Amino acid sequence: MKYKFVVCFCLSVILSGCFGKKEVSEKTGWKYNDAKYGGVERVKPNKERVAPGLIFINGGAFIMGQVADNVGDEWDNSARRVTLDSYYIDETEVTNQQYRDYISWLSSVYTSFPNVVKNALPDTLVWRRPLAYNEPYVQTYFRYPAYNDYPVVGVTWLQANDYCLWRTDRVNEAELIKRGILKLNMEEQKDENNFNSDAFLAGQYEPDGLNDKKLPKNIVSREPRSIKFEDGILFPKYRLPTEAEFEYAARAEIGVTVDERKIERRIYGWSGSNIRDPSKKRRGQMMANHQRGRGDLAGVAGGRQNDGAAVPAVVRSFPPNDFGLYDMIGNVNEWVADIYRPLSFSDVEEFNPFRGNVFMDLARDAEGNVMPKDSLGRMRYDTVKYANRYNYRVGDNRNYKDGDIGSSIYYNNDGEKPDSVSNSNRVYFQGTGEQQNNMATLINDKSRVYKGGGFLDREYWLRPATRRFLDQDKAQWDIGFRCAMSSLGGENKIAGKKTKKK
Repeated sequence: MKYKFVVCFCLSVILSGCFGKKEVSEKTGWKYNDAKYGGVERVKPNKERVAPGLIFINGGAFIMGQVADNVGDEWDNSARRVTLDSYYIDETEVTNQQYRDYISWLSSVYTSFPNVVKNALPDTLVWRRPLAYNEPYVQTYFRYPAYNDYPVVGVTWLQANDYCLWRTDRVNEAELIKRGILKLNMEEQKDENNFNSDAFLAGQYEPDGLNDKKLPKNIVSREPRSIKFEDGILFPKYRLPTEAEFEYAARAEIGVTVDERKIERRIYGWSGSNIRDPSKKRRGQMMANHQRGRGDLAGVAGGRQNDGAAVPAVVRSFPPNDFGLYDMIGNVNEWVADIYRPLSFSDVEEFNPFRGNVFMDLARDAEGNVMPKDSLGRMRYDTVKYANRYNYRVGDNRNYKDGDIGSSIYYNNDGEKPDSVSNSNRVYFQGTGEQQNNMATLINDKSRVYKGGGFLDREYWLRPATRRFLDQDKAQWDIGFRCAMSSLGGENKIAGKKTKKK
């Protein structure tokens, strides 16, 4: 009896310490979450949750750029040390089934806007070749159940971005349903009246069946209030990985790092210079789906001396890298977020390098009020036109320091160039009229990078450092994508940790 009393007393002391006292600001001494002190809120930072399908990538410094010989003798990929913050990335490419989920949702919700579904569909005609019989793939690859777990292809960069945003909304909606804040009601969601994370946070989506009892309460009035992003309930946005993030995750040099020393700078996503598996179980088999030589996309019948896949293979067909990621090398190329420039590494930020920033703000009317959402239920955004800041001056920075007038010392304030300056300082943008006639490059502000190599590529393109580009509104039969998400908070996480499969 005596021991029971002691245990109960200790537990009461511990619990009173955890819940009996309100947190106090160490700078002012005022209490948080107390109406008497003005109701200043402090949400306790919980362990960061992992959104569905993602694997944690522990960031750090690495040498980005060319590792082996540059066979094209191109000066657009010189080695440079940069540092990445930690982030998350999909374990596999987005598959046909996962992309069809997106199409199905659009078809169910946007009944008054059939073009929304039409514009989101992959271009299945990318399979056609004038001198090849690929017609069955046109009809079957995206829709037939046998290809459910194959990576989706024929998707443009723009379509991939739209999928990322849609996925953000569905994951956040599911989180609110799980917490009992929202009720699942697909019949209610039609056209503009659908759950959108930005619209929900802006108070422009008010669904029926919102459970006030589960909403956070105002500290002073004790009345339910709207959810804010600061509450830590909603996830950040899914997005395409940057080029640096993709290259870092594809190399997975965490597997060759010992006590902060990298004992090898990997050419591929595994150790050594061979593309065949040295392990006893898979010895001699290919580490990635690619083209070994002209006319050899799969190897000979009766064995797997090559990769055994003439087209994209089922995701997870090849071993994962040291981060636990599949098909970062081979199978299909993948879109990344960056704008392509040949000299993108000559002027690069040391932390989280990325070219393609277009800073956006919520669109506002003349009185400064946020504009209503559009007919599809999405918030309206405007590009920042001008900002008198030390760190940036304009919103659109896609061609920053690439020869554009605003970044060049060779132009005067009127945009005129002295006769003594050569035309080598090329401006990369889509011009019109006389400007368009003077352009001598296929690179423009729509050119997006894709990386990783695919089933049609030789070994050279399997190197994470290699890079190519395609216009953002174009699609190919060997380009797919995967999503990424920024990590919030500290670095004390385990690399390679993923969500539990439900």
